[in-house]
Amino acid sequence: MAQIESTELTAPTHRSAEDRAAAGKRARAASPRRGHVEFAPTAGRPDPVDVLEGQATTRVSELIPIRYGRMLVSAFTFYRGGAALMAGDLAAVPQTDLQVQLCGDAHLSNFGVFAAPDRRLVFSVNDFDETLPGPFEWDVKRLVASFAVAGRDRGFDAKKRKVINRAVVRAYREAMREFAGMRNLDIWFARLDLDDIARRMRSFADAKQIRRFDRNVAKAHSKDSLRAFGKLTTMVDGEPRIVADHPVLTPVEDLMTPKDRERVHAMAEEIIGAYRDTLPDDRRRLMEEYRYVHAARKVVGVGSVGTRAWIMLLLGRDGDDPLFLQFKEAQPSVLEPALGPSAYENHGRRVVEGQRLMQSASDVMLGWVRTLGLDGETRDFYVRQLWDAKGSALIEFMDPRALEFYGRICAWTLARAHARSGDPIAIASYLGSSDTFDRALAEFAELYADQNESDYAALQGAVASGRVEAQAAI
Repeated sequence: MAQIESTELTAPTHRSAEDRAAAGKRARAASPRRGHVEFAPTAGRPDPVDVLEGQATTRVSELIPIRYGRMLVSAFTFYRGGAALMAGDLAAVPQTDLQVQLCGDAHLSNFGVFAAPDRRLVFSVNDFDETLPGPFEWDVKRLVASFAVAGRDRGFDAKKRKVINRAVVRAYREAMREFAGMRNLDIWFARLDLDDIARRMRSFADAKQIRRFDRNVAKAHSKDSLRAFGKLTTMVDGEPRIVADHPVLTPVEDLMTPKDRERVHAMAEEIIGAYRDTLPDDRRRLMEEYRYVHAARKVVGVGSVGTRAWIMLLLGRDGDDPLFLQFKEAQPSVLEPALGPSAYENHGRRVVEGQRLMQSASDVMLGWVRTLGLDGETRDFYVRQLWDAKGSALIEFMDPRALEFYGRICAWTLARAHARSGDPIAIASYLGSSDTFDRALAEFAELYADQNESDYAALQGAVASGRVEAQAAI
């Protein structure tokens, strides 16, 4: 399929609501909703292991076996790490011209709760490594396919999965219709608080599910820099130091030569200063109250393993005022080969701007930096707090009804994010009031779950044959 020339979202033309709805109908004629069911691997589809190995060339080689080990836990964890595979597949199927800011990796585990600036827990998309403007349905397909894969992982039969898959797409369609009728500012400030989720969930959950939910919420509330300080550090010569847990957590001095260790503090101060300059003035003033203490490399996620991720410990007024920041490498989005390069020259900024556009409330410490790595290579990073009341759903404990409920809130959240950056009236007009789009994507999800299982088997075979090395999941 021809490459889309620009990834910048088009400037508003202030068309009437009628004109915008008509644009959605024209998009429907050009790319019929039923056509989205189409999926079959193309004749020239790359070998999935080759794609993963291609990603490995820009990553920390010693960490790649950990990535493969985590992907091999199940077909679902493989799916989590296979965003590049699906991006290539989506580029080869029919698509609309209805552009939004894409998450780029909108699977169900990339949604969760975190503390908004007013300290209330909100639910939103929470991973934007692959964010880029593109056709709205790419995110929806990534999301609903993740539920098909998760349903199989949970042992749900085809009938139950069909109900869940359709419910996810229907929730997105109905939410977009809701947003199409809202004022711009109402869309911008719409959000889903954890209290809202709790009220909805208690209408169907049993006592055991409610207790598990409450424990998960309490755990999220407790996750902050003070908790991380107690868990991840120890005192050495009167100063706190991050404790080694190789290879998942490696203090910076363990990765440097004795000569480099002498200048690590100056390097860290320089990096923090460059990051601080990307913050709004009020946040910059806040950051100036903290001093650098220590840093460590941290292995995070599934698909991200091998990209460089660092945590930095800073202290404020005293030893009881810690701040943990995470510096996560931002490489080009896996969507770029199909959708074109980012409008932002710095990929850390690409991630941050995408996150700010899609989330109703973002981390107050969100920023970016470009810096020279330990290997002498210049790299982009985005920066956020390590823990800020972050929490994720426990999919492995969900029954079909709970997974369907979770799918609906993920879909509502994704629709809200798309409505902020795209044209909700045009998209709602395209989707319509019938279940045509729902049924098409529900079928697509099962077809793609088949492909995911085939790709998962290919990685299993590559490990068994010795083609690639995998380390037991840690």
